[in-house]
This record gives sequence, C-alpha cells and structure tokens, in this order.
Amino acid sequence: MRHFGHLPPAIRKTLFHQEPVEFTADSPARTLAVALGATLYSPATRPRLAADVLKQAGRGVLSMVLCLEDSIGDADVAAGEENLVRQLGLLDEAAETGTDLPLLFIRVRAPGQIPDLIRRIGPAARRLSGFVLPKFTEERGVPFLEALTAAESAGDRRLFAMPVLESPELLHLESRPETLQGIARTVDKYRDRVLALRLGVTDFCSAYGLRRAPDMTAYDVQIVASVIADVVNVLGRADGTGFTVTGPVWEYFRLHERMFKPQLRRSPFLGRAEELRTALIEHDMDGLLREIELDRANGLQGKTCIHPSHVAPVHALSVVSHEEFTDAVDILRPERGDGGVLRSAYTNKMNEVKPHRAWAERTLLRAEAFGVAREGIGFVEMLTASLPQT
Repeated sequence: MRHFGHLPPAIRKTLFHQEPVEFTADSPARTLAVALGATLYSPATRPRLAADVLKQAGRGVLSMVLCLEDSIGDADVAAGEENLVRQLGLLDEAAETGTDLPLLFIRVRAPGQIPDLIRRIGPAARRLSGFVLPKFTEERGVPFLEALTAAESAGDRRLFAMPVLESPELLHLESRPETLQGIARTVDKYRDRVLALRLGVTDFCSAYGLRRAPDMTAYDVQIVASVIADVVNVLGRADGTGFTVTGPVWEYFRLHERMFKPQLRRSPFLGRAEELRTALIEHDMDGLLREIELDRANGLQGKTCIHPSHVAPVHALSVVSHEEFTDAVDILRPERGDGGVLRSAYTNKMNEVKPHRAWAERTLLRAEAFGVAREGIGFVEMLTASLPQT
C-alpha cells in the first residue's frame, strides 16, 4: 500500500518531489498511525460490503472501519455480525489472489464481541488490523483492551485498538479532568495496542442538542473546540508521551459556498482541466477543506470520513508542501543540533531550530506517508488528480 498509489506513475511523477513510501499492515505503529489518513466508515450491514471495500481501495482509500455501532440500528447487530463474517471471508479470498486491501478495523459495541467475532471470522481475521472502541473511558475501556489483548494472544495477528473519545464525561467540565487522566492512564498502560485516538464530535454535539452548520467547522462550536484542545493537551504531546489524535467526522456531502472556485479556474491539470474543475466544484467541499486545515493547526492528523468524496481532500491536504519539506530538512540538519535561528530557503520566515524541531520531525513523518509536492504544486492539483475518473 501507499498513498496515491492508485494514480498512474506518470501522473505521480508530475505531482511529487518525493513520492509516498510503501507500507503494509505489518509496518511499525508509528508509520501506520500517520498513514491512516482518511479513515472511511461503512455500516457492517451493507450487502456488498466486500465489493465496496475493494472499490474504495482502488480509489485510494487505505483505512476503513466496518461499523457495528452507531451506524446501524440496535435490531440489526446480529445481522450485521453475520454479514461481516461472510464479507471478510470474501475479502480474504480476494487478498489471496493478490488484491490489496486497506487497513481494516471493526467498530464493536461491547468487549465480548471482539473474541466472538475473531472466532467466527476464522482464518480471514488475518485481514484485520484491529478494533475501534466506542465511548472510551478508563472504566469502559479496560475491558475492551483486555478482550483485544486476549484475542490477539489466541491468534497469530497483531491487533490494534483505536479508542473513540466521545463520552459525556469527557465533554462535561466538572468531570473532564478526571476522565482525561483516566483515559491517559489506560492508553499508556496499553500503549503498544493503541494505534490512534479518534474524536467523536457528533456525540459531543448531541449532548447539548447541537449540530454545526455546513459553513461552520468543529472549531466554531466552542464547547467542542474546548474538548479537542484539552484532548490534544493531555494526549497529543510531541514529547514522546502522546498519541496520534485523528480529526472529527465531517457530516455533509454537499455544501453551497465555493470559496476555492477561483483557484480552480487557475489550475489546468493534465488536459482534463474543465472536467476535473467541474467535478471538484460539484463536491462543494469548502467547509471540509477549512476543517481539515484547522485539524492540522490544532494537532490532529487524518480524519474520520463517512462519505467517499471526503477521502481525496483529506489526502490532498496531507501532502507536505515543498516549502514545508525544505524548512523541516533545514531545521533537522545535524549541524543545527546546537540550535539557533536561520532564514528559510523561501526567504519568507525565520526557522528556530529548537522550538521547531518537533514540528519538523512530524512533518517528515507525514512526508513519508503522503509524499512531498513538487515546487509550485498545491492541494488543488493533488485533489483534481485524485478525483474518480468516472
């Protein structure tokens, strides 16, 4: 697997100064956590789930969650489990023929589902990368993690956990500090099992009867923004104690504002400019683009996605710009070890070696996963190149 690997080599060559590296489900956790990118959720009840997974993998999706929790009704859980077992068998058969699968995770409701599903899925469980754990707190999370550890020990496959931080205890001001500390203790104890932490912003909004409009981001909803800030403060530190925290879901498929339309007019690309411009405008993704940029500015990486049209913009905005890459490389040169200040190669900023070191290290890790754009290539070119051909 590698990001943008679904594009023809000739197109990748025009886009990238440094192409994304290849990785597998067995790559180090540090690599996989960044490479998750846009994690596409799909209800486990979909009758053609295996075909859907393969279709999205062919369009550049590299991580998916097959959901048995909020995306399906309570009465549909048993049928969802049966369908999931059957569909994973089909995916296992496809993988045996050499078809690449994305990283696959199952979102469960209860700890007991983990060993039960692993048993029922049988040999096809080798295609799973782990489980998504809902409404995670110290009290509720430990049984999930113990069940996952036991399931891993019983099989021959590494299994990761992705806890979802979405409980009312985390949202409410009076219980937030204690809840955060409990989560921190739990994920630290099971650090080798925890791949990334996911934010359940829809549940946060639900607790107060809120829903952000399509022209607003999660950061415009102050009560939600305060939780994101506290989660990153405690769990997203760059000192070696933190975890990858992923961006919240974007709920809308079509928006009305077209803030980026003028940029598209200036971005002819590979002879398909008009067609791709039209396709991009029809996606109406201005609010999503703003939220992705704010995610990164606030310390989040990747994003939970519930619609395939969200994947390409998340990945396009994850590519490291040539300017970012140049700054990061300059900051991390061995001769800069003692610190100091230097003018950037683009002559538009000062790079302070010590304060910017952690940023530079994170930037180069992202560059491995998503590549470095050629000078003069921006997200519009990356995005239009990634849009489906049909």
